[in-house]
Amino acid sequence: MTIARVAAAGFGIIALFQLALAAGAPLGRAAWGGAHAGQLPPNLRVASLVALLIWAVAALVVLRRAGLAATVLPAGVGTWGTWVLAGLLTLGALMNLASSSPWERFIWAPLAATLAVLCFLLARSPAAA
Repeated sequence: MTIARVAAAGFGIIALFQLALAAGAPLGRAAWGGAHAGQLPPNLRVASLVALLIWAVAALVVLRRAGLAATVLPAGVGTWGTWVLAGLLTLGALMNLASSSPWERFIWAPLAATLAVLCFLLARSPAAA
């Protein structure tokens, strides 16, 4: 259960960061390849809103896997969803390592790798009752 809570908190941090980007925070160098200083252009601000929703769902998936969330997600989504998240986060960590943005290399890559490991451990754990 602790693993799921920590992972959900990590997803929450990313979701809040995406919300800040969508709201116009001048953090463009820390996201989307780091190509935009200051505020993101409108299309990437919309993409950050979509990303916010995806990270919120990711938090629900790991909480569902651990049996912690009273959610409409079926148990199967928690089971296979944690495997999908582990794979996607591994890929995301590698992509962030390849980024020209120091933020992505030194903050987002380690966070994605940590979340990938947490999702992997959670996916391998016995299903919650």
